[in-house]
Amino acid sequence: MQSTGKFSVTTWLIITIASIGFLFDTYELLMTPLVAPPAIAELLNVPISNPLVTLWTGRLLWISALCGGVFGLWGGWLIDRLGRKTVMAASIFVYSFSPFLAAYSTTLAWFIFFRSTTFIGVCVEFIAAITWLAEVFEDKKQRERWLGITQAFASIGGVFVTLVSTWIGKNQSSLPDFGFPLQGSGSAPGTWRYVLATGLLPAIPIAILLPFVPESRIWKEKRAAGTLQRPKISALFAPEYLRLTIVTALLSACAYGIAFGALQLTPRLITPGLPEMAQASEELKPIRAEAKKLNEQFDKAETKEEKDAVRKQLGALAAKQKAPDSEIKEMGEKVQLYQEMGGLIGRIILAALIIFGISRVLLLKLFQVPALVMIPLTYMLLYHQGGSAFLLAYGVCGLLTVAQFSYFGEYLPKVFPMHLRGTGGSFATNVGGRMVGTSMAVVTSNLVAPILAGKSPVTPDIMAQSAGYVATGIAVIALLVGFFLPEPKAETMES
Repeated sequence: MQSTGKFSVTTWLIITIASIGFLFDTYELLMTPLVAPPAIAELLNVPISNPLVTLWTGRLLWISALCGGVFGLWGGWLIDRLGRKTVMAASIFVYSFSPFLAAYSTTLAWFIFFRSTTFIGVCVEFIAAITWLAEVFEDKKQRERWLGITQAFASIGGVFVTLVSTWIGKNQSSLPDFGFPLQGSGSAPGTWRYVLATGLLPAIPIAILLPFVPESRIWKEKRAAGTLQRPKISALFAPEYLRLTIVTALLSACAYGIAFGALQLTPRLITPGLPEMAQASEELKPIRAEAKKLNEQFDKAETKEEKDAVRKQLGALAAKQKAPDSEIKEMGEKVQLYQEMGGLIGRIILAALIIFGISRVLLLKLFQVPALVMIPLTYMLLYHQGGSAFLLAYGVCGLLTVAQFSYFGEYLPKVFPMHLRGTGGSFATNVGGRMVGTSMAVVTSNLVAPILAGKSPVTPDIMAQSAGYVATGIAVIALLVGFFLPEPKAETMES
């Protein structure tokens, strides 16, 4: 790859492929909160308000994260063994075809299987892409600039999937059914099937563009010369890499822990408690209490006629719920948008700071220290005030957290040797981040929140308090662990 002068067509193709890959990483993952509840309700043939839907949504998130961690680590080993471009292409096709196949699921087992393979594809693709980019751009400044810029597209993916889902919801009646199964009491395919089917989109440009971009030259030459060491997961725990392996995994877990233990829970579980949502939330209380009773009746019903009668009552109740529910949902989407925009700005700021050549350890502190202030301020104080102050603070929390994802995307390829670049990056991001870090959602909602609530129900206020405690605790750990992060040695991608 050229290091100076004008960019060639090949260079722009590399940038395009990486940007598409990062954008759809987020797009494919953030389908889950949009499609999981209606899909599970349809596949189990129960009302969407049934407790089984909530139960299996949680199980889906846990199973897919576990698969992403385990198989993502194996995928990292394959990146070092088979090549960066090869595994990146394979992983993009895995996460493209998996949601498309999930759209045709007729059982919950198949739906969970294909959502898990989607998660695996995303976990592998991210590491393959950052490793590939780090090695095809041989000029240091170009490498740092484009690793930062292309990763910023990941934040656009969250906005894009929301827009696509909204468009499908409004235009579904005019869309062909594409042979989707008809299940439950529906006479038309569920909207969730159309949303999942759009997951095929990245496969089309990638299939067209990939033949025109190169594999990592330095990896390919070393392999051909027989000087490339064979990757081993156990090598990550050799004395010379042990500190690096543990510290990067812990810091990645912390970044994902804040995101999933607080930020990702906010639009759906915490937003209803905002002061401006007080009236809508009060209107929903008796409706949800009645829905709980009806769902208990539904579970006890033995005949189809009895179940249909209860389902009809739930449908009437849903009509009453629609207005206040829509108000809360609209606010949740607004809150989510602030996080996505904050994350995008954070990635851009990180890319700019990297170009200025700031020490990598100091650079991480520039995001960790403010996070330690903003997280408790947002969830313990400004949440109870609501309004623009909370929204802006929440957006800043997104900025400070998401920027750390891009930080490790740029840092990890530098610190592991070539034969362990994929394996080491995958252990930190997939085992530390996506397996351990994402489990903080369960810690916040299923462990800390019930303890804080005692014998009372878990309210949005309790959930906000729980998220604040968990995320602040993680931020403290991250700051302390960050002092043990090694500064990258003099750069040489050929090591």
